[in-house]
Amino acid sequence: MASQASVSAWRPRVPGVVEVFHARFTEYAYPMHVHDAWTLLIVDDGAVRYDLDRHEHGTPHDTVSLLPPHVPHNGAPATAGGFRKRVLYLDGSHLAEGLIGAAVDRPDLRDPLLRRRVGQVHSALVRPGDELEAESRLTLVGERLREHLRSREAVGVPRRDPVLARRLRELLDERIVEGVALAEAGGTLSAHPAHLVRAFSGAYGIAPHQYLMSRRVGRARRLLLEGRSPSEVAVAVGFYDQAHLTRHFRRLVGVTPGRYRATGAAAGG
Repeated sequence: MASQASVSAWRPRVPGVVEVFHARFTEYAYPMHVHDAWTLLIVDDGAVRYDLDRHEHGTPHDTVSLLPPHVPHNGAPATAGGFRKRVLYLDGSHLAEGLIGAAVDRPDLRDPLLRRRVGQVHSALVRPGDELEAESRLTLVGERLREHLRSREAVGVPRRDPVLARRLRELLDERIVEGVALAEAGGTLSAHPAHLVRAFSGAYGIAPHQYLMSRRVGRARRLLLEGRSPSEVAVAVGFYDQAHLTRHFRRLVGVTPGRYRATGAAAGG
């Protein structure tokens, strides 16, 4: 098989994410190197073998690998067809340096829920305008990683906080168009972003990013029935662009904004 490689990399507008890196390699092998950020890795096809702290590790399909900063490691395909991977490079806002030792001891985590959540973060990151969803999902990923790296005795039971949930809802209601990042909301409400997501979801049965998109779609419906164009409405209610509006509108309403607007015009005939 001829050597094949494809790479895409970008820095999203999501606090804590230094870089997103998606790649497919068939033969390329990384030499020993270090990163100054946490490396959160999932492999979608094939497998990777690597050495970390003089011990050999591997990344089968159902594994999440977390490589700590400043610790040398390498990487090479473990299967004949190479591998396809997705990587998040994270700063210290989600994982403190005190967890580096635990990550060196247990870099490969067999956790289907964590694997699914990391994949959801990546899915949100490739959709412009869904940064709040990515940030929200990443807070839960960070929380679960910390649970793996800390002793089980140190992990507390999540507590309900309806007052905090209501305050976050009020903040989201005030910022429907411009939106608010979870890190900013946490500073405003004096709460950790992960606790914000837990409290809100526990109180209302919906994540903060889902609530905000629902409110934006609700406003979009009213404006579309007034005869305004989907492109104009998208900007007016806070979506990234018309495609961003269409994606969420179809998911929540079942039709595109254009079709919805046309039905209103026909009914008003």
